[in-house]
Amino acid sequence: MFEYQAPPDLLKDRIILVTGAGSGIGRAAALTYAKFGATVILLGRTISKLEAVYDEIEANGYSQAAIYPMDLTGATEEDYGKLADTLRETFGRLDGLLHNAGLLGALKPISQYDMDNWQKVMQVNINAPFLLTRELLPLLRKADSASVVFTSSSVGHQGRAYWGAYCVSKFATEGLMQTLADEEDGISHVRCNSLNPGGTRTAMRAAAFPGEDPTTKTPPEAIMPLYLYLMGDDSKDVSGHAFHAQPRSGQQLSQ
Repeated sequence: MFEYQAPPDLLKDRIILVTGAGSGIGRAAALTYAKFGATVILLGRTISKLEAVYDEIEANGYSQAAIYPMDLTGATEEDYGKLADTLRETFGRLDGLLHNAGLLGALKPISQYDMDNWQKVMQVNINAPFLLTRELLPLLRKADSASVVFTSSSVGHQGRAYWGAYCVSKFATEGLMQTLADEEDGISHVRCNSLNPGGTRTAMRAAAFPGEDPTTKTPPEAIMPLYLYLMGDDSKDVSGHAFHAQPRSGQQLSQ
């Protein structure tokens, strides 16, 4: 497990947007960022879930969050532009962006994959991060030190049979991260990295492995040290790297 002890004020006065913030890892990240001082923008498609996270942030006395409902499966370029305009008018800058939302899609051979399912997975897992990052880059560049974190997967580093569009989208995620990191190097204080959560106790994990005992998997809260590290100034000189929150093949990997 990635070990990092974050100072209590690590994210004080930071503005961080989290996609898929209503449940699972996104919820845990939003609450954790708020606990360490950030104003968190909760983006997701289910308003009731976002409101529940918002209420929990309020109940704990953390910095007040903001809610931005958005369904990434049907969002258009214009929708992303409107989001950027809203954040520009409300906050003036953006210090962090966590691309957490994702779709698993069908687990079947490529030869049997239907186009509609393929398009939906690609829309949420790679087109949405591309458009969101593109529209928010001007706000990220206004920050003294901004971090963009892309959610990857072990199947984004080594192809695996039957993981279809999800696997391919995560390979694309790594490419998008590396390209952006290289482009921003030397021209801004925006850094880009990817994060593979590993086997975590989430609804997506349960859908992928229905016969698995979820209690044997790591809860989202346990991997938050890496999420904090990548958003705080201790990683301000780190960009273009692929991080793993949990050991792979019995080895501890930090990047």
